[in-house]
Amino acid sequence: MTYSAAQAAFVSALQSAAAAGEISDLCDKKDLVKVANSIGKTCIPVWVRRNESLKAGRGLWNIKPLLDGETIEAPAAPAPAAPVTPAPAVESAPTVPTVASAPVSTEFTNTTLVPSKMSTYVKWGHHEDIETILKSGHFAPIFVTGLSGNGKTTMIEQACANLKREFYRVNITAQTDEDDLLGGFRLIDGNTVWVDGPVIRAMKAGGVLLLDEIDLGGHLMMCLQPVLEGKGVYVKKINEWVHPAAGFTILATANTKGQGDETGKFSGTGMMNEAMLDRFHFTMEQPYASATTERQILTKNMAKWGMDAKKGTDNYEFADLLTKWANTIRDTFLQGGCSEIITTRRLERIVEAFAIFGDRMKAVKMSVARFDEETQSDFTRLYEKIDVKVELPEETETTNGPATVENNQCPY
Repeated sequence: MTYSAAQAAFVSALQSAAAAGEISDLCDKKDLVKVANSIGKTCIPVWVRRNESLKAGRGLWNIKPLLDGETIEAPAAPAPAAPVTPAPAVESAPTVPTVASAPVSTEFTNTTLVPSKMSTYVKWGHHEDIETILKSGHFAPIFVTGLSGNGKTTMIEQACANLKREFYRVNITAQTDEDDLLGGFRLIDGNTVWVDGPVIRAMKAGGVLLLDEIDLGGHLMMCLQPVLEGKGVYVKKINEWVHPAAGFTILATANTKGQGDETGKFSGTGMMNEAMLDRFHFTMEQPYASATTERQILTKNMAKWGMDAKKGTDNYEFADLLTKWANTIRDTFLQGGCSEIITTRRLERIVEAFAIFGDRMKAVKMSVARFDEETQSDFTRLYEKIDVKVELPEETETTNGPATVENNQCPY
C-alpha cells in the first residue's frame, strides 16, 4: 500500500521516537498513544491498532516493520460474524479517534469537489463580482439574497467551476447544528470515529463554503461566528484548533434579507441574528435575469434536449414568449396583482416538458399545476393570449384581443 500523508507522519514520528530511545520494537498502548500525541493526534490510528501483522499480544504491537521502512497492508474489515471483544473497563489513554483514522476521510481526498461547468449556464447578475472577490484572495463573506429560483446558488457554483475552486455546499435547515457544520463522531465498521463536517473540510482545503438558504437556520449556527471573522475555530469535542487555509471564504444565499418573511411564501425563514448578519462583508441582491439573458438560458436548455433553438426557429420563438409571459406575471406580482410568480427554474422545467411532449400548452399547464385553481386559470389564460400558435378553448375566448407585454396588461 502507499501511505497517506497522515499515515506517513505517524511512521516518521515512530522512527524519531525510536532514534531518541523513547520506544523499542515492542510497544504497548501507552507508547503508541504518546507518539500519536506528538503529531497532534489523540489515539492509535486504526490501521495500526487493528493490523494483525503488527500485534504481538494483548495490548502489544511489534512495530519493527514500520521502523525499518516497510509498508504494510491495511487491515481487512472484520468478518460480519466475528464477535466483538469489549474494551477494557479502564483505559490508560484517550479513546477519542481522529480525522486521520476515520475511513470516511478517504472519500473526500479521492474525490474532486470542483464543480463541473454547466452547458446551459449564462453569466449574468453578480457573477463577475463574485469571481473578482474569489480571485482577490480576500476573506470576504458574501450574503446573496433574492427571490427563489433566480440562480443564486447556480451562480456561485459556476463561479467556482470557472475558477477551479473546491465548492462545499451546506443546505441549512432549522435543525442544522454544530455537529452538522463542524463535525461529529460516527459509528463506522463498529468503530466510533471523528468525521470533519463541511465547514472544517472547507477551511482545511482553502475551499469556498456555501451556506445555502441560511435564513432557515437558527441560533444553533452561532458556532460559526469566529469562522465568519476569518479566524480559527476550536472544535471542543476533539480538543483541536482549526485555522483556515489560504483561499477559504464563505458565501450564503437567502430568499429574505434575514429580517423574516411576512408574505408566507418562504415558510420557516426567520429573523437572523444581527451579529451574524453584520459579519458578512458584502450583500448582493439578485433579481431575475433580463428577458435577453433568460431567453438565452432557455435556448441553451433546448439545445441540451436536442432541439434546434436558433434565432428564427419556432423553438426560439417559444423561448421568447415564455420570457415575456414570465415577466408580465412578475411585474403583476410586484404590483400586488397576484400572489405567485414564475421563476427562471420553472421556465427551465417548462422547456423540459416541451422537449418530452412537444406540446407548448401542455408544458405550461404542467408547470403551473402546483398553484391553486384560480392562479392556474389566470396564468394559462395569459399564455394563451400571448402565444397565437396555441388554440384557445371556446370558453376562454374574449373580444379584448391578445394581452400585450409591452403595456403590461394582464387578464386578471
